[in-house]
Amino acid sequence: MITGRIDRFELSKKFIKAFQKLTSGEQRRVNQALTTATVDLSHPALRSHELKGNYAGTVSISAGGDLRIHIHLIEEDDLTIAIVQSVGSHSQLYG
Repeated sequence: MITGRIDRFELSKKFIKAFQKLTSGEQRRVNQALTTATVDLSHPALRSHELKGNYAGTVSISAGGDLRIHIHLIEEDDLTIAIVQSVGSHSQLYG
């Protein structure tokens, strides 16, 4: 189970490019999900879970509907840093 909160985000170029292609409503949902993750990564609305296989080491959180955000968590000096890797629908992220 994923617990805790995120103290800082770093956005990958891949995420920024995908985020810019989202509708304004989808962008708001992504921003809300990331805001929620700063308070409680285990919040039920996020449906957060660790991925396996080719995506091992990555956490998936929900931004509502079929929209998912992939992040890589790093623990550093009592801080949780999230590298936001990508955003998209299930089919966009997993092929």
